[in-house]
Amino acid sequence: MIVVTGTDTGIGKTVAAAALALRLGAAYWKPVQAGLDEETDSEAVARLAGVEVLPEAYRLNTPCSPHRAAEIDGVRIDPERLTPPPGRLVIEGAGGALVPLTRELVYADLFARWELPVVVVARTTLGTINHSLLTIEALRARSIWVGGVLFSGNAMPDSEATICAMGKVRSLGRIPTLDPLTPESLRAAAETLDLTGLA
Repeated sequence: MIVVTGTDTGIGKTVAAAALALRLGAAYWKPVQAGLDEETDSEAVARLAGVEVLPEAYRLNTPCSPHRAAEIDGVRIDPERLTPPPGRLVIEGAGGALVPLTRELVYADLFARWELPVVVVARTTLGTINHSLLTIEALRARSIWVGGVLFSGNAMPDSEATICAMGKVRSLGRIPTLDPLTPESLRAAAETLDLTGLA
């Protein structure tokens, strides 16, 4: 099992999770989905990767941080319901590592409880060095093993190398902006990743 988190929202984390599930022959699970008006992350992964997708523990209507979406929906998120199901699994968080699930619990706290390796998805645009190093520090402060950084976007060799050197973490590769984003283009991008040690 591996967990996928990101340095921010809307950076390609779901595409990265789909690529990882495809390459590792794993099922996909998003514990909490906030926002149901458009295609959900689980639906996108099923469409793009064709892997088994497990049902979310919580499906919340409002597209915002899970803690607030749950409050708006009148739902209480119980961390005990967020125990990963058994099996070969890629688990996707929401937004970044410190996104709140409740007023007392952020995703990184949950990852620490699970004691699973975490892959950090980092965009390659301006600001990524700061956001990536902060994310890595937040995870390691909770004794979470960072299995690598998977970059998302156009190649930025110096930024990618700087993050890996200063963060003391390896690069798993990069998924470019896929246009069009199709099962075929995702599969081709997934084949370029170096997932040694994550399988």
